[in-house]
Parts: sequence; C-alpha cells; structure tokens
Amino acid sequence: MIKVILNGCSGRMGKIIAEVAKAGETIEIAAGVDKFIPETGTSFPVFDDISKCSVEADVVLDFSSPKSLPQLAEFCRCRKMPLVLCTTGYNTEEAEFIKKLGSEIAVFRSGNMSVGINLISSILRKISPILFDGYDIEIIEKHHNQKIDAPSGTALMLADSIKSSLEDEVSYVHGREGLRKREKSEIGIHAVRGGSIVGEHEIIFAGRGEIIELKHTALSREVFAVGALKACEFIASKTSGLFNMDDVLNLD
Repeated sequence: MIKVILNGCSGRMGKIIAEVAKAGETIEIAAGVDKFIPETGTSFPVFDDISKCSVEADVVLDFSSPKSLPQLAEFCRCRKMPLVLCTTGYNTEEAEFIKKLGSEIAVFRSGNMSVGINLISSILRKISPILFDGYDIEIIEKHHNQKIDAPSGTALMLADSIKSSLEDEVSYVHGREGLRKREKSEIGIHAVRGGSIVGEHEIIFAGRGEIIELKHTALSREVFAVGALKACEFIASKTSGLFNMDDVLNLD
C-alpha cells in the first residue's frame, strides 16, 4: 500500500481523490494538508501547513495552487520524498524551478491527469508535422466559471505537444481581436469560462475543403483523480528525475 500526503485535501479535487483512493486497494491517503481543516468527514489527520505534518508517507500529491510550491519542495527535499504536482498555472520561473527540483528528487508534473487527454497529446505529436503545411491549427478550451488560470494548463500542454513536433517556428495567439489576417505560423488558443463545465478541449485542423477535429470532454473530475493516483503509484519508487503522464502510460 502506497501512503500519500494530499495537499489541498479540502478542495473539490482533494475530496474526490480521497474517495477514489478509499475505494481502491493500492493507495492510502495517510494525511491531508489544507488551510481549511474539516471538522469531520476525513479518515486521516489534516494539517494547516505541510511543515507540521509528521505522518510517514511515500509520496506528496498536490492539487492546490502554485504558491504552495516552495513549501512542498522544501518538505520533499528534506525527506527525499517524490512529489506529484497536479496544479496548473505555474509561471516561467516556477516551471524552471520544478525542472531543477527534478535533479534532487523525483517530480511528476502534468497539465492534465486524464488518460484520454494524454493520448490525444501523443496523437498530436504524430499528426501535426503531417498536417501543418495545409491546415491552420486552433485550440478551444472550456471550463467552469471558478477556474482562475486561462488558458488552461491542458490547452498549453496540447499546444506545446504540437509545437515540439514541428520544424517550423510557431507562436501562440491567445484569442483574436482587431482587423488582421491570420498568420500561418500561429496556433490560436481560446478560453471559455462558464457554469460548471468540468473541462472540454478541442483541437481544430482547418484545411482547404475539410476540417479535422480532436475533442476531449471530461464528464467527471474522477478521471483526474484516477490519473493522479496512477502517477503516485508510478513515482513512489523513483528517487530523482522529472516525469509526466507519457512515462506513466508508456506513450513514447
């Protein structure tokens, strides 16, 4: 049984992860961390700061916000403990920090924990070099009205998958406004926020006389919880390195 410290345990995803782990047989939530400590309803101790956590565990799983990164890194460094980062919205400096952290401890980071999204990402790396010359590429992502970061980490992950597979230089255009023709080198990224949309991502390859579309719709947040727990299982035995869902699913 792999023991996990769940950072952000009182949030929506934290609660779902705890439920999915409880129903399974391979992961145990040994402790939770959240500034909002629930009075009842958890089968594990909860701390308002990870530095106060004295529970023995194998992995730290984070579903909170980028501002938790320094504390999580320090906690895991001191204990030589793997860290799974499911949070999105990291800036360039934080992303570089995460890369360097992978030389000291095992770090897992993904813009989306869904198996389906990561399969689409793999497909995009294969088809984009074939389609790029004759097709314009646009990405549309939709999320609930409480999501803070835009575009989503998933949309950026998909765009990066396309960009990394191309020999041509491309740039991202976030939304469109004004009077200007579309440039061939652009990948458009568009964000929609509304209601209780769990997550929807559509990649459009628009050519002359035909359109190719890849689309993923998350119907429940449980898909992200399942992926996060798979990541914990994968990384528990690792001592250093930077990993993502491609490693978990053996996509490359």
